Amino acid sequence: MVTASTTELEKRFSTFLGDVEERLRRALIARYGPEVGREAAAEALAYAWEHWVKLDKMNNPGGYLYRVGQSRARKFRSKTRPLRSDPPADTTEPWFEPSLAESLDRLSSKQRTAVMMIHGYGHTFEETAQALGVTRSTVQRHVDRAMVKLRTDLEVSDVV
Repeated sequence: MVTASTTELEKRFSTFLGDVEERLRRALIARYGPEVGREAAAEALAYAWEHWVKLDKMNNPGGYLYRVGQSRARKFRSKTRPLRSDPPADTTEPWFEPSLAESLDRLSSKQRTAVMMIHGYGHTFEETAQALGVTRSTVQRHVDRAMVKLRTDLEVSDVV
């Protein structure tokens, strides 16, 4: 027999999952690449289901799950950087700056994750901070420093 408290916990988990799943998956993909990021997100969400009673009481369960995903990613990670992507073969024009992937590879993982979430996936600074379990100012600092490095590396300026 299902108790009212169990049903209520399941409803809260379902709501939480709807709010956090995509952001968590995108954050882990930005950090570890598509294959490892998806696996890490799936493992973190499985952990969330198994430990929902504990997570339900936390202030930032999404940030906590990001940390769980980071831990789980260790077993999936390869030694190569995952974010490199070649332009589609059927076009003559690159769909992004050809050396962008290499420049992103040279950023720290925290800077790369913040830039990808903000500029690549369109998350707000607040959403990114919550997903990463850090403050908004930390995300701002990572993005600012990363953009300076990217502009220098790609020899571009932000002046139009």
